[in-house]
Amino acid sequence: MAFHEIRFPAALSFGASGGPERRTEIVTLSSGHEERNTPWAHSRRRYDAGLGLRSLDDVAELLAFFEARRGPLHGFRWKDWLDYRSGLPSHPVTPLDQPIGTGDDAATSFQLVKRYGEGATAYLRPIQKPVAGSVRVAVGGDEIVEGEGFTLDAATGLVTLDLAPPVGVGVTAGFEFDVPARFDTESVVAAAAGFETGSVPEIPVVEIRL
Repeated sequence: MAFHEIRFPAALSFGASGGPERRTEIVTLSSGHEERNTPWAHSRRRYDAGLGLRSLDDVAELLAFFEARRGPLHGFRWKDWLDYRSGLPSHPVTPLDQPIGTGDDAATSFQLVKRYGEGATAYLRPIQKPVAGSVRVAVGGDEIVEGEGFTLDAATGLVTLDLAPPVGVGVTAGFEFDVPARFDTESVVAAAAGFETGSVPEIPVVEIRL
């Protein structure tokens, strides 16, 4: 299998339902207390991009994308319209959105992450599929320019600074991002609902680990 650096048509994914899932193993003791543990360090997202009634052209675009990925064989980028920015969806990206590291006068590479929650219980989600051209970076609160102060690997989410930040200096970033995903079905069931309309009731999509 491979990962194709191409996004599922964003106009077709708009309105999709879904979100993160967690796996928790729960054992209830004889006292009634519980022991809970998780084998997953990171959540996994699932979506249903069923089109409902759409134009036949939309259905044809979906079928072409499905066939080009060979169904669930190859991964692709997916835009989660509910969670695709480093800050709030209604706020523009800024270079101060997310802390991604602290300088030690040696390290120059930092992984993009998005923080959920605050303090010691915050969850840090690795961002491996940033949208090229959307990433903004600041060192010590001062923005630096891509191509002059840093480079980005848009296939992994790794930011490499031209100069190592001094000890204790914060590195922050803002960005838009996609979810690495694949189809979670071997088949697409489509129907012509009218002369110029078609429907695809279900299109299960699942996040993949890279």
